[in-house]
Amino acid sequence: MKKIVVFTGSGISAESGLATFRGDRGTWAEHKIEDVCTPEALVRNRTGVIDFYNRRRREIFAAAPNPAHIAVRRLEECFDVTVITQNIDNLHERAGSSNVIHLHGEITKLCSSLDKELTIEIDGRDQLYHERHPDDGSPLRPFIVFFGEPVPLMDRAVDETASADILIVVGTSLQVYPAASLLRYTRKDTPVYLVDPARPHAGNVSYIEATATLGLPPLVERLMKEERHSRQTT
Repeated sequence: MKKIVVFTGSGISAESGLATFRGDRGTWAEHKIEDVCTPEALVRNRTGVIDFYNRRRREIFAAAPNPAHIAVRRLEECFDVTVITQNIDNLHERAGSSNVIHLHGEITKLCSSLDKELTIEIDGRDQLYHERHPDDGSPLRPFIVFFGEPVPLMDRAVDETASADILIVVGTSLQVYPAASLLRYTRKDTPVYLVDPARPHAGNVSYIEATATLGLPPLVERLMKEERHSRQTT
């Protein structure tokens, strides 16, 4: 079975009503990174950081997967699919995708301040300010990769991308590193499709100049049709 890797950014969830992080109306236009998304901010302003992610969690659980998320899930009917996402929301999982790598963490979890591998599910509720991890007693924090922290799943994402037969990139500005470097790890013969209305610079790719919900479903239908035809003729 051919392997497809789908690399997604905040643009795929924007059409579900979630703010992107960049752009004039993005999250970082309204909040300073150093105030809500760094380890130092968590120490200096714990309540403010927790409040920020509680609001984000409420927004995410009020949203629903859109046709682009559903299209990604449908690929599993014909392909071995891995989703690599920069998003902290759970819309891919709620759409039914079964193999999702969250490079920047997950809003549905909290983790130990001492060991980020010690996580607990929080689902849709608010985090309380003074919650502690039941195993090590440390203050719980959002299970988010803050700016300045390493991306622990990056090596796994590189391995998945390097083994892909097809790479689809959708809804990302390709400005956030190291995640944006994933495109460098595809094999030379791997087709790369980039779905984005803004045409971010990405080298030798097949552009689909459209939003995720308009551009991705037709691409998925075409790829599935081609794969089914290929199986029938071999």
